[in-house]
Amino acid sequence: MQPDLTKEILELVRFTSTNLPPDIEKRLRAAKEEEEPGSAAEGAMDTILKNVDMARENSTPICQDTGTPIFYVHYPEGWSTRKLRKQIQAGVVGATQKSYLRPNSVNTISGKNTGDNTGDEHYPTIHFEEVDEDQPLTIELMLKGGGCENVGAQYKLPDNRLGAGRDLEGVRKVVLDAVNDAQGKGCAPGALGVSIGGDRGSSFLASKETLFRQLDDKNDDPELAALEERITEEANQLDIGPMGFGGKTTVLGTKIKGLHRLPASYFVSVSYMCWAYRRRKMVVQDGEVTYS
Repeated sequence: MQPDLTKEILELVRFTSTNLPPDIEKRLRAAKEEEEPGSAAEGAMDTILKNVDMARENSTPICQDTGTPIFYVHYPEGWSTRKLRKQIQAGVVGATQKSYLRPNSVNTISGKNTGDNTGDEHYPTIHFEEVDEDQPLTIELMLKGGGCENVGAQYKLPDNRLGAGRDLEGVRKVVLDAVNDAQGKGCAPGALGVSIGGDRGSSFLASKETLFRQLDDKNDDPELAALEERITEEANQLDIGPMGFGGKTTVLGTKIKGLHRLPASYFVSVSYMCWAYRRRKMVVQDGEVTYS
């Protein structure tokens, strides 16, 4: 019988909202040490890190914008996605009642806020993928704030304005253009999720999926691995810095995924994630629930 995981999902939301992942915090602390002592950039990083510590200690949201809840659910064959969706929605409502999430779901037509982070079938956002029957249930959650979502971008190559052709050099040019356009508005230092190819919808979806990778991992594709490193290095030479104050750290990392495409289309989608890089997961196997 499929278990009721509403309480466990509520805990996943709390954990994600209040406790920054270790790989993100490690990179932020390293970034602080790279900034000039006494600079505005160092001051911004110091404030960010104090906020990270306070949120964890007090179990309060890391950022006042608790973001859009984006779930990726890898469920074993035979599980009911309808039941899982209801449990996720109930967990989100419960987390909102406990103030781990701010009421963020607004009806675009009427302007009315539902008050509990419920909405149409797309709020919260839930993606389902079936896995083998003997695999565990894995629920990944990302809380993506409005500021960093607003500076996401999609390009269609070739882009004559930037001299960007249909190749990886063109990809590099448009991604750096997106970083330059974002400046400090995306709450830098952030991370870049990039997808190359697909259609407009699948391209943006894949760009967010890449943000579930660890900052310190390495792309399996050597060409993309080299491009990830180059974009991060060159983005950090733009002197945008933490919160746009100038400095050495604008981007914490870059993650890229390639998709198949139609010959007529060549899209590059960039999803920007702010320093409050909130992503966690829960795994359910043999009745045991673990969080990471």
